[in-house]
Amino acid sequence: MNEHYPFQLAPLPYAYDALEPYIDTLTVSIHHDKHQATYVKNLNKALENYPAYQCWSLEQLICDCPQLPCDIQTAVQRNAGGVYTHELYFDGMTAPCMKKDARPTGRLSEAINRCFNSFEAFQTLMTQTALEQFGSGWAWLASDSCGNLHVLSTSNQDVPLCKGLRPIIVVDVWEHAYYLKYKNMRADYLAAWWNLVDWEFAEESFVQ
Repeated sequence: MNEHYPFQLAPLPYAYDALEPYIDTLTVSIHHDKHQATYVKNLNKALENYPAYQCWSLEQLICDCPQLPCDIQTAVQRNAGGVYTHELYFDGMTAPCMKKDARPTGRLSEAINRCFNSFEAFQTLMTQTALEQFGSGWAWLASDSCGNLHVLSTSNQDVPLCKGLRPIIVVDVWEHAYYLKYKNMRADYLAAWWNLVDWEFAEESFVQ
């Protein structure tokens, strides 16, 4: 992702079919090439007539959105959030054949055990949080400035950066993320998603 305007659609870190059988090829291609691409396009459109803000990074646009002109705040908030969330979602997964660890290791594992008592307790909480998100949104694992971990959900394209939290992994629970394969069975999609979480990526996100 470019650091500032004009933003570009980040390529997937794997082939469209790499997440099979857990997330199908058609869902990945539509989700990335249509949904995520639209957020990039609309973010650039919102900023095209505002050169004073075209040097702002994606995170700055999200966190300092209230400082933008009123007539573009909503468009930037929605679309910058859409770009950020989708990029983290796709980057945080890996092909099953490439996955090295079924659960986190290293400092992230230690933090999960400290904050949630066990990986199993964390996994249950994360799944339940995603299931209970009403309507479109996301479930996150994020860390605060002290290194403590938090599981939370956000609606639409809201991002925990605005709460002072650094996202580590995220699962998309908008229906377009799973409906072609799982229909209304969000729980089945979430169970499948755990097979794709890239714990190496999560560790890097946590220790950065």
